[in-house]
Amino acid sequence: MKKICVKIRFYYGAFIISFVTAVLMIPLIMLFQNYRSLIRHKLNILMLYLLGGKVVKEGQIDRDAQIYIMNHQGIVDIIALEATHNIDMSWVAKKELFDAPWFGKVLKYSDMISINRNDKRGLLKLLKDVKQRLYHQKRPIAIFPEGTRSNKQHLLPFKAGAKLLAESLRLRVQPIVITGSKKLLNEHNKEANSSTVHFKYLPTIDVASSDEQWYENAKIDMQREIDYEYTHHHSSR
Repeated sequence: MKKICVKIRFYYGAFIISFVTAVLMIPLIMLFQNYRSLIRHKLNILMLYLLGGKVVKEGQIDRDAQIYIMNHQGIVDIIALEATHNIDMSWVAKKELFDAPWFGKVLKYSDMISINRNDKRGLLKLLKDVKQRLYHQKRPIAIFPEGTRSNKQHLLPFKAGAKLLAESLRLRVQPIVITGSKKLLNEHNKEANSSTVHFKYLPTIDVASSDEQWYENAKIDMQREIDYEYTHHHSSR
């Protein structure tokens, strides 16, 4: 019976996300472009509440950071972070997601950044787009360095993109560790439960004054926090 309930809850959650995105978020962002960050913030608060989720923060987000790097479990990572902070982040997402129903339109109308992994010029375009968002729109960048969602406890190898951006532009990078979001809506086994999403904000890294291993060390620090949450609070990533 419990398995049936968590399956039903998953499809309820998927419906809530699709409905709020299609009926409220997309039309409002199209109509009120100057308030797109606030619209996403408020509607993500609504979605998180309807999904049965809460947020616990440890540490503080650095609003002077220029790029945030996070581990990735699923759509709830984005919902919870945007519900927690009214910051007009420019998310980096693979090109295919821009063609997805509903979510793709949110990416387009919110002027997020697409990356084509099959194009050799993809990193050059990414660098150009990031410069435009950072220096002209004054928006910080948000990226999942693993490059995709993961159902594993261990972090996947970090892609080169985030490192290239940070070192080329000498950016301030804040790692953020997310745990608990997979339990709220598990897109891998299609189950859902009420859950607390935990954000751990690690110290910001000033790449200009850091050693060459900063990216690898950030991954080690993030994995350490993930393992700590699992060991002490049974909260998997």
